[in-house]
Amino acid sequence: MTPVTRQGDATDLAAAAEVARAALTLDGGEGAALVERLARPPAGRRWTALVMDGGVVMASVSAKDPAVGHLDLLAVHPDARGRGHGRALVGAAEEWLRSEGARQARFAGNPPCYAWPGIDVRYTATACLAESLGYERYHVAWNMTADLGADLSVEEELVRLAEAGVSVHAASAERGHAADRERVAAFVREHWNENWAWEAANAAGLHYAERDGRILGFAAWGARPAWFGPMGTAPEARGLGVGGVLLRRCLAEMRAAGLSSAQIGWVGPLRFYSRAVGARAERVFWLYRRDLA
Repeated sequence: MTPVTRQGDATDLAAAAEVARAALTLDGGEGAALVERLARPPAGRRWTALVMDGGVVMASVSAKDPAVGHLDLLAVHPDARGRGHGRALVGAAEEWLRSEGARQARFAGNPPCYAWPGIDVRYTATACLAESLGYERYHVAWNMTADLGADLSVEEELVRLAEAGVSVHAASAERGHAADRERVAAFVREHWNENWAWEAANAAGLHYAERDGRILGFAAWGARPAWFGPMGTAPEARGLGVGGVLLRRCLAEMRAAGLSSAQIGWVGPLRFYSRAVGARAERVFWLYRRDLA
């Protein structure tokens, strides 16, 4: 069956969400939330959802790198596998990417709005499909997992920080906290990049530390549904323990939201998360790319 595209069409997105929910068995019921997130990307991104009976692929191109297209999500319902749906969907996505001017297609996360860094190696059939279509593996990324049954209290640390003039706050996603989120996003943009600033502004939970009205660090979760990150501490505040406090406050909030473990996405500093909350490197992703003729 030929995939059809109706970008933003509520009916097709609902069908895509149902397919993703059934197909993405390693993502703890997050399939529908991932479709919803990818359908609300940052400004300057062109995207599409290509839907067929029992399958969906979502693809995007960002203005910052228009020569590179991303296959953001590929899912085939378990009842529809073995019929060539995955191959047909990838082909249709590549055609759409060509029409948008992309010269390369990637199975790789398109920050700041993405489902995964690449293909989870446990979705082995998807990796096999990519390789059979001529995609080359060019990078590896990983997540860490933090169990949320551990002690995440920070009361003693908050007292110590207060003695150093540092206060810690939550910037709720609810109305009335927009100014706080804007301040944090501006801080993140200044010290890191626009991608992280978007994630901070769109996170389900956002915590920050400040001293004398100057923000020192931040931590966020839920910009990518159910995952922790990003987080960062300004150079002037490193060594104060700000990062560990913000991390544990976010993880405690994730536990309160019903999660039993947290995925720390696209990790760089393994040692920090291992020491702070006993997180372990666990989920591995292969990133693939292929030039489009």
